[in-house]
Amino acid sequence: MLIKFAITLAAATLSVAAAAQTYPERPIRVIVGVPAGGTPDVMARTVTTGMSKILGQALVMDNRGGAGGLIGTEVAAKSAADGYTLLVSSPGPLTILPHLQKQIAYDPLNDFIPIGLIASNPFLLITHPSVPARTLKELIALAKAQPGKLNYASAGNGAANHLAMELFKSMANIDITHVPYKGAPQAVSDVIAGHMNMMFNSIPPVLAQIKAERLRALGVGSNKRSLQLPDVPTITEAGVPGYEAITWFGMLAPAKTPKAILARVSDAFAKVINTPELRAQLEAQGAEPGSGNAQQFAMLIRREYERYAKVVKMSGAKID
Repeated sequence: MLIKFAITLAAATLSVAAAAQTYPERPIRVIVGVPAGGTPDVMARTVTTGMSKILGQALVMDNRGGAGGLIGTEVAAKSAADGYTLLVSSPGPLTILPHLQKQIAYDPLNDFIPIGLIASNPFLLITHPSVPARTLKELIALAKAQPGKLNYASAGNGAANHLAMELFKSMANIDITHVPYKGAPQAVSDVIAGHMNMMFNSIPPVLAQIKAERLRALGVGSNKRSLQLPDVPTITEAGVPGYEAITWFGMLAPAKTPKAILARVSDAFAKVINTPELRAQLEAQGAEPGSGNAQQFAMLIRREYERYAKVVKMSGAKID
């Protein structure tokens, strides 16, 4: 019996090794949990074009929008771990929604193997110019003087920018009223129009409005200043030490994908993400380029997962 088991195991090992040597033999599916044109989709296409050239096979987008990315992430988790299905994700389905949904059909920390971070993007605290605060400290003082009277928009209950503000409120010890919208574009429009006082948002969609002085930027949520807005301090610098709120985009594979196949994918990813041309392209979009360091990406996911668990519990946030 033991001899038969050993022979079977050896055959399986040889089969996996042979598959790794010839991988990839057909196009690779890249699942993205948003419709085509969404930011995660754009980020995925940024790296997959170069990876296709290195691997010698097409990396084909499979857009599975819906449920905040849960649908596509579940499909990826349940796909064969053979290197022919990859996932490009943002924080929602891996680090936020698991704390807001009563039940999800995958384990965000154990059903995937991180390959690398494509880019991160800090959240930016923006206000309408009519708000009588030109700095973060002035805004905090204003909010403390008028508890509950100021308001902020978000992309919806449980959205990343909703939780970013709840974390800020908690750390600054202020009370600002939440007004959820059905998506960030409408929320941004109402801040620009002056119907809402402020919100957190990623930089690219609001950069032109800031430069035109239709919006005021008070602080960025990353641990260093944005290349696009070098005069805007980090929120830590501006008066709330230790604050961090970013969004990110990264590539993962289903757990149990053979190490040799992972190595080929990871090598292609690292070569592409470290090219000066791609890094310049990402920086021009207001993003901070990532790296092919899978361990660092895994640490980011776990850190964000634990952070949002605390923020959701503290804020009592619930999704609609």
